[in-house]
Amino acid sequence: MLHLKNSRYLPKDANTVLINSRDLIYGMTAIIRDCRISSKFVELDISVHKNNLELLLEKLTSIGKTDNARLIVEEEIEKGQLVEDGISYFNNERFWESHESLEGAWKQSKGSEKDLIQGLILIAAALVHYQKNEDEICLSVLGRALDKLHDKSGQYCKINVDDVKQKVIEMLDKKTIFIFTF
Repeated sequence: MLHLKNSRYLPKDANTVLINSRDLIYGMTAIIRDCRISSKFVELDISVHKNNLELLLEKLTSIGKTDNARLIVEEEIEKGQLVEDGISYFNNERFWESHESLEGAWKQSKGSEKDLIQGLILIAAALVHYQKNEDEICLSVLGRALDKLHDKSGQYCKINVDDVKQKVIEMLDKKTIFIFTF
C-alpha cells in the first residue's frame, strides 16, 4: 500500500492517475492494481519486490511525494485494537485500510455487534468506491450499510452511531457524497 501526498487530484481523476502511474513504472517488475483518491492522499495498491521499492517511489514522484509505504500482511490483532485502527484509518480518509481493520474485528464479533461493525465496514467500502469515482456504487453500498445499522443507536467505541446513520441518510436522500469522521 502506497500513499502519495495529494495536492491536486479528485476522485474523478482516479482512473487517469491509475493509468499514468502504470505508464510511469512501465518495464519494472511491479503491479499497480488500484488507485483511490482522498483529499490527503493518492492511495495505490502495489505489488513490488522490496529491492525495487525505492525506484518505484522515484518514478511516481510526478504524481506526489511519498507519504507512507506499507506492507500489508494478515496478522492476529485484538478486536479493540482493530476497531481503534479502523476508526483512525477512516478519520484519515484511508477507507480501504479502515474496511480491512474493521473486517478483522467483525470476524471476532457476535450477534448485534457483528451487524453494527458490518454496517461500519460497508460505509468504509462505500467511500472506497467514492475515491475511485464510482458514486452510484458508493450510494448503493451506503444503502446496504443503513440496512445493517437501522436498529442500532448510541455509542460504539467512541463512534456516535446515530450521527453516522444521519450522515448516511443525508447522502442517500441528497444523492451527494461527502467525507466525514467517526
